[in-house]
Amino acid sequence: MTTRPAVLSRHAVIAGIAVAGIGLYLVLRFLVGTPAPAVHVPLYAVLVAGGVPLVAELALSSARGQFGADLLAGVSIVTAVLLGEYLAGAVVVLMLSSGQAMEAYAVGRASSVLSALARRIPSVAHRLKGRQTEDIALDAVEVGDRLVVYPHEVCPVDGIVVEGRGIMDESYLTGEPFMMSKTPGSKVFSGAINGDQALTLRATRLAVDSRYARIMTVMRDSEQRRPRLRRLGDQLGALYTPAAMSIAAGAWAWSGDPHRFLAVLVVATPCPLLIAIPVAIIGSISLAAKRSIIVRDPAVLERLGQCRTIVLDKTGTLTYGRPVLTEQMTAPGLDALEVLELAATVERYSKHPLAAPVLDAARKARLTLPEASRITERPGEGVEGTIDGHQVQILGRRQAETRGMGATLPPVASGLECVVLVDGQYAATYRFRDEAREDGRPFISHLQPQHRIERILLVSGDRAEEVRYLAELVGITETYSSQSPEQKVEITRAEMARAPTLFVGDGINDAPALLTATIGLAFGSTAEITTEAAGAVIMDTSLRRIDEFLHISRRMRRIALQSAVGGMALSVVGMLVAFAGHLPPVAGAVAQEIIDLAVVLNALRAAVPGGELSDY
Repeated sequence: MTTRPAVLSRHAVIAGIAVAGIGLYLVLRFLVGTPAPAVHVPLYAVLVAGGVPLVAELALSSARGQFGADLLAGVSIVTAVLLGEYLAGAVVVLMLSSGQAMEAYAVGRASSVLSALARRIPSVAHRLKGRQTEDIALDAVEVGDRLVVYPHEVCPVDGIVVEGRGIMDESYLTGEPFMMSKTPGSKVFSGAINGDQALTLRATRLAVDSRYARIMTVMRDSEQRRPRLRRLGDQLGALYTPAAMSIAAGAWAWSGDPHRFLAVLVVATPCPLLIAIPVAIIGSISLAAKRSIIVRDPAVLERLGQCRTIVLDKTGTLTYGRPVLTEQMTAPGLDALEVLELAATVERYSKHPLAAPVLDAARKARLTLPEASRITERPGEGVEGTIDGHQVQILGRRQAETRGMGATLPPVASGLECVVLVDGQYAATYRFRDEAREDGRPFISHLQPQHRIERILLVSGDRAEEVRYLAELVGITETYSSQSPEQKVEITRAEMARAPTLFVGDGINDAPALLTATIGLAFGSTAEITTEAAGAVIMDTSLRRIDEFLHISRRMRRIALQSAVGGMALSVVGMLVAFAGHLPPVAGAVAQEIIDLAVVLNALRAAVPGGELSDY
C-alpha cells in the first residue's frame, strides 16, 4: 500500500521534472533557437517520466470506477502526444502532478498531529527508589511506582500526589484557562505541565492507559475515520468528463474521422477545472493571509460555506482565556478600595494565576501600591505579607474554613475565588470569571441569517455553571459542559451525521475534534498540535476574523464556479464546433488557450477584496 508521504513525494518530483523540462524547452526554442525535433527532447522527458506514470495511475482509477476531471487530463496528455502538441501535454502533466501533490500534503497532515502529540510526552520517568531517583523508560512504569515530576516537566502518567504542593497546567485536557492547585491527594494527569515546585506522585495507571495515551488513540481514530472532502473540481469533473468523452466519441462515430475525436478532446482539455479553481483558491489563501488567517488545507475554502452546524469551544474562543476579577465582596465596615490596595500589594509578589487579575483591578482603580515589608508564599497555602503594619493573607476558601471562618464567607458560587484576611480577620472574597468577548453576542446572532448556520453548539471541558453563564451572555441555547476530548469527538461526529460541521477551538484538548470535523478551525492558537489538526488557523484572536474567513470562502466558491462553469460552457461550444468539423485540432488548441486566459483573469479576482468582508 502506498503511503501518503510517498504519494506526495512522487507527485512533487513529477511536478519538478515538468517545471525543469518546460523551462529548458523554452530556453532552447526562444533563446538558443534549437531546431525541431531536438528542441522537443525536454518535453519528451517530461511526458515519459511524468506523463506515463500519471496516465497509468488514472487508468487504474478508471478501472475502479473513479471518474473526474483528472481522467480527462490523462486523456488530454495522450491526445496531445498523438497530435504532436508536446508542450500542451507537458503543461497538463505539471498541472495534474502539482494539484495531486497539494492534495496528498493536505490529506497527509493528520499524521503530523500524532507526531506532535508523541513529541510532547516524555520518554522517561523519574522513579523513586529509597531516597534516590532513577530514570526509567516510560513503558517500564508500573502502577504504584512513586515518581518525581520536576518543575516545568510534563507529567508522564496519571497518578495521585503524595508529596509536595504546587500547580499544574491541565488546559490541554479541560480547556479551562486556570492553573490547577495540587496538594497531597490531588489527581494528576499525563500530559499536564508542572509548575515551579517538584511533586512526588504515585502512578495509578500504566503509560498506555493514561489520559494522554487515550487522547492519542482518539486522534488516530479520527484520522482514519475522517471522510475525504470531495473537491469542487471533482464534482464538476464528474459531469464534464463523460460529457466531453461522449461528444468526442459521437464526432468520430458521426463523421468516421478519428481526427474529429482528437479535435474535440483538444478543445475539451479541462483547463478551466485544472487552472481556474486552483487560481481562485490561491488568490483566496493570499487574501486570507493578509487578514492573519493561515489556510493549511485548500479544501477548507471550498467546503466552509456548506457548513450548517458550528461547534464552538468556550475558553479562548468565546472568552479571552484569562481570569478577570468580577466581584469584590468586602466585609461590613471595611473600605473596598483599601482592602483591594492591600490585596494587590501582596499579589504583586505572587506567582499565582489569580494575582494578575487582582493587580489589573488595582490599576483600573488607579491605586498606588505601598511596599510590603515581608512576603511568604507556600504552594497550596496562599500568600502572606506585612503592609504598613497590617498582616495580609490571601488564601482559598478551604483554608479559610479550616481557620473557623466558614460562617462569615459568602455562599459558594460558580467560578474561582480567593479570600482576603487582614490582621487575621475576614476582609473580602474576590470572585473571578473568564471574560466573554465583547462581540460574542452579535457574532453568534448573525451566523444564521448571514451564513445559513442552522445549529450553534457551545462545547467545553469547563463546569456547567460557567458554560451556562457564558451561553446566556452570547445567546447560545445548546450547551455541553465537562466534556473530555473523546466526548467532543462524539458530539462532532453526531453533528456531522446531520450536516457538514465546523469546529472552532484553541486548545490541545480540541485537537481530536478539529481533526474529526468537516472543517476544523484553530482560533488564535500557537500550540503545534492544535494548528496541525486544523484546516485553517486564525492567528488574530478576533471573532471578526472568523466572519471574514466565511466571506472569503463564499466569495472564492462563487468566483471559482463562475470561472470553471463559464470556461466549461465555452469549451462545450468549442467542442460542438469541432464536432461539426469547423475547428481543426491546432485551431482548437488556440481557442482553448483563449478560454483559459479569460478563465484565469476572472479567477484572479479572488485575490482582491470586493468590498467589506464582515457584516456584523
